[in-house]
Amino acid sequence: MKYMLLIWGNEAKWNSISPEEFGVLVKETDALNAELFASGEMIGAYGVNHETEAKFVTVKDGVRTVTDGPYLEAKEYIGSFSIIDVDSYERALEIAALNPASRIGGIEIVPMMHEAAHEM
Repeated sequence: MKYMLLIWGNEAKWNSISPEEFGVLVKETDALNAELFASGEMIGAYGVNHETEAKFVTVKDGVRTVTDGPYLEAKEYIGSFSIIDVDSYERALEIAALNPASRIGGIEIVPMMHEAAHEM
């Protein structure tokens, strides 16, 4: 089953760690990702740009509206995400707990329902 791991960020929490600690977290994350790619459990891992670059799109009566996003009041934002394909929900929980970001913020695990067809 495929799961999306949403790695939540919080500017205050991430700014509270030293550049050295951040470097260690990046190395640990890269090592974990390499291990999961090698085992076939990792489909992809993606960092996202700073939340101030995000936009929110709605369409009403055929008119597109684009606003800044996420809402400025939010303290947390999605900092990155991974897609994994594992045998069980328990394994997804284990992988989330292994991710160094789980020690700084939180990781939300979302079971994926289906995949869009590749052929039309």
